[in-house]
Amino acid sequence: MPEATPAPEETAPRQHASAPSRRHAVSFAEALAYWFRLGCISFGGPAGQIAMMHEELVDRRRWISEQRFLHALNYCMVLPGPEAQQLATYIGWLLHGTLGGIVAGALFVLPSLAVLVALSAVYVLYGQVPVVAAVFAGVKPAVVAIVLAAVLRIGSRTVRTVPAALIAAAALVSLAFLHVPFPLIVLAAGVLGFAFARLGWPVSKGASGHGAATKQAAAPSVIDDHTDHSELADPRPPTLARSLRTLVIGLAFWVVPMGALLAREGARGTHAAMGWFFTKAALVTFGGAYAVLPYVADQGVNYFGWLNQNEMIDGLALGETTPGPLIMVVSFVGFVGGWHQPDGDLSAAASALAGCLTATWFTFLPSFLFILIGAPWIEQTRGSLRLNAVLAGITAAVVGVVLNLALFFGRAVLLTDEGGLAWFNVLLAMAAFVALYRFKIDVVRVVLAAGVVGLLKHAAQVALA
Repeated sequence: MPEATPAPEETAPRQHASAPSRRHAVSFAEALAYWFRLGCISFGGPAGQIAMMHEELVDRRRWISEQRFLHALNYCMVLPGPEAQQLATYIGWLLHGTLGGIVAGALFVLPSLAVLVALSAVYVLYGQVPVVAAVFAGVKPAVVAIVLAAVLRIGSRTVRTVPAALIAAAALVSLAFLHVPFPLIVLAAGVLGFAFARLGWPVSKGASGHGAATKQAAAPSVIDDHTDHSELADPRPPTLARSLRTLVIGLAFWVVPMGALLAREGARGTHAAMGWFFTKAALVTFGGAYAVLPYVADQGVNYFGWLNQNEMIDGLALGETTPGPLIMVVSFVGFVGGWHQPDGDLSAAASALAGCLTATWFTFLPSFLFILIGAPWIEQTRGSLRLNAVLAGITAAVVGVVLNLALFFGRAVLLTDEGGLAWFNVLLAMAAFVALYRFKIDVVRVVLAAGVVGLLKHAAQVALA
């Protein structure tokens, strides 16, 4: 069979802006205040967080143009890890170089970490109290609805062609029935996306697929479509030597804490095992938190035994109701795992805090490296059709992966131990789904309302007893 003609490679024209360099138009203090505020209010999962950044940075503040925003987002979608946090890191780097990227990415996580530490402590101390347990019993059906709504939301944007539907279905079957390792599914999806594009059957219809507005801002942006690399905060062209230097520094930030854990606990210690596991998870979390949670849940529950299935669902509920990236659920997993399996002379509380910090550190460290090493290079490849073809394949597979997550939680919440339907949970999940998908009610309000319903059910049961 004759070889398919490669797709043409588009690159954005390299034009110098006629105006003087505007890279200092956004002060570091102004950016710092915005990134901290975003970290405190970034509810709604990656889709909501990306929409927040687009509305604020593209439409209102004009810090970055539409096309530069989407180019950065496309790169972050290809990467493993939390795309919204990586996007904040990328834009922070564009505005203020390496320090700007580190600050933006860190502030996206730190407020959520502080809240989750407090909520996780309340959970392990009081989670078995009937009133608290009743609240979580009401929240769990809402979590099922949230994940199902995510399937439909992502699917409506991405599964719009036959190749996309085939990739999504294959990902679901591979995970749910064939138990194919998650990294292989991601790799195969990217290869299939590229192959379909080469054969003239693109997975994507060409839409950006991220819900951003398509019109270009009328007013000029600080970083616009034609802002040259030399006009950025870090104008140095990327070199192999600089990338290797950044990689070595990043590896040192991995080796030192990992070495300390191994020296203290040995390879079989709880926190050392967490360091290894969450590093591996950080390198395969393509498609965002919803795509990797089945992997984290399976390993954390069934292999390591850090927590049980109900605790994992409760952790997702906490993640949905706190700001920051949803992958912060790993901090809850680390906290509960450290509480249940303290190492050596550590108290349960100290072990839990160490587990939370370990999970967070090793999950997010690779994300910073991917941006600080890759962003200077990727800025020179704006408009690459080949990169977008790989992205389209991975994004289509995410639909199947998230649907598998809905099945995972649905079996645990909507079925009784005998295999019948838990009708209260089914009805509550349906109501939450309608509120989320039909009436577009904020996810935090839906979760809180579901918790109140669970509490009212408990009160009624006590009154009738």
